Amino acid sequence: MQPRNMSISGAVDLAAVKAAGEARQKAEHARAQAAEGGGAPAPAGLVIDVDEAGFENEVLQRSAEVPVVIDFWAEWCGPCKQLGPLLERVVEEYAGRLLLAKIDVDQNQMLFQQFGVQGIPAVFAVVAGQALPLFQGAAPEQQVRETLDQLVQVAEQRFGITGLQGAPEGEQTPAPEEPQVPEDPALAAAHDALDAGDLAGAVQAYRNVLADDPASTEAKLGLAQAELLGRVQGLDAQQVRKEAAGNPADVAAQLRAADLDLVGGHVEDAFGRLVETVQRTAGEDREAARLRLLELFEVIGADDPRVVTARSALARVLF
Repeated sequence: MQPRNMSISGAVDLAAVKAAGEARQKAEHARAQAAEGGGAPAPAGLVIDVDEAGFENEVLQRSAEVPVVIDFWAEWCGPCKQLGPLLERVVEEYAGRLLLAKIDVDQNQMLFQQFGVQGIPAVFAVVAGQALPLFQGAAPEQQVRETLDQLVQVAEQRFGITGLQGAPEGEQTPAPEEPQVPEDPALAAAHDALDAGDLAGAVQAYRNVLADDPASTEAKLGLAQAELLGRVQGLDAQQVRKEAAGNPADVAAQLRAADLDLVGGHVEDAFGRLVETVQRTAGEDREAARLRLLELFEVIGADDPRVVTARSALARVLF
């Protein structure tokens, strides 16, 4: 089952902005509780086996509190047996800042297909309901640690998620009911319009929020998503891709195809297409491609490693 708040491989999700805000509020409340109690030991059970039936509760819902690393593996896979113990050991060292969910692909083909896994072992992460591919194959320990360090940083900076707090299993006491943190009414109205598919209304609502609070990350991300979805609305995907393939010099065709790439979850394809368009054009055409690429960076988020890579590629072709 692919729940509503999940965005596979970067695909745009109408509820992503709202989920991020809610996750940030929960994380801030958890940090406040931990500070009042003087902190607490990391919980046990940081490595769990997950199947399709438990995916929503054990991965999606928990990803609002802690980044969940997913290890797709199989009993017959030699490299999986090398990577699996390494992941388990490293995740345990994070002491509650990460969870590791192990998914046997032979027993969970639907999840395997939904994530678009091409081979195993394959490692993904889910943060605030959003899926992010990390790496494939039995990566060396240094690469694993660097990738997970970056994941922890992104989760905290973009979503305010810093991990689990609480006593080990068997010693847990019922948590007090969390007080409801009121959401900014203007931002809530923008989220509601986006969820309802009122793209024009969402664009205007997010602009209103930014007029009062130009630094609002949620409003910037929401506006970028609403504008993107408005641009692709009504497009014939097959025709757009045919025009882009047949007319590499047609900048407008490349912009439309890049938008469709991103909405379809093909993030690297969208970025690569626009970087190539910037490289082969000049003047107003080059500027149009560059600005569109920057807009798509906003949709994915500045800290996403795919954005970091594409920014470097853009800099190389510009300078």
